[in-house]
Amino acid sequence: MLELLTWAVGGILWVLSGMHLYWVFGGQKGAKAAIPSTGTALLFEPSKIGTSIVAILLALAAWFVLELGGVTQFLFFSSFHSYGAGLLSCIFILRSIGDFKWVGFFKRKKGTVFAKWDTVLYSPLCFLLGTATLIIMFLRTA
Repeated sequence: MLELLTWAVGGILWVLSGMHLYWVFGGQKGAKAAIPSTGTALLFEPSKIGTSIVAILLALAAWFVLELGGVTQFLFFSSFHSYGAGLLSCIFILRSIGDFKWVGFFKRKKGTVFAKWDTVLYSPLCFLLGTATLIIMFLRTA
């Protein structure tokens, strides 16, 4: 169970990292659905550097989860695992809750392409990733 959950979470994070790299190198598919908008204009225009940083952080998170679940080794100190898992879980769970206006389960702005995908996919996925990371941490230490 632990290994399957670890591979699932790590794999999802790798795919998300790859999607961000796709956008860095000029890909356009899904880009408008991934950025919050007012309905007529995007809230921000992501830079290639910013998107690259997100891709790197997602790849590091994937590696961390794989290491946390005992599938890989050699990058993170084992003493960092519980702190890192807590931090990563908090980041994803807080993202799923959102800012109460544009993103998350409790957003007020609805009716945009991003808001639809955020409700259907992004927020639930973030909540599941955060919760699954905590479960991996607890199963690993048990």
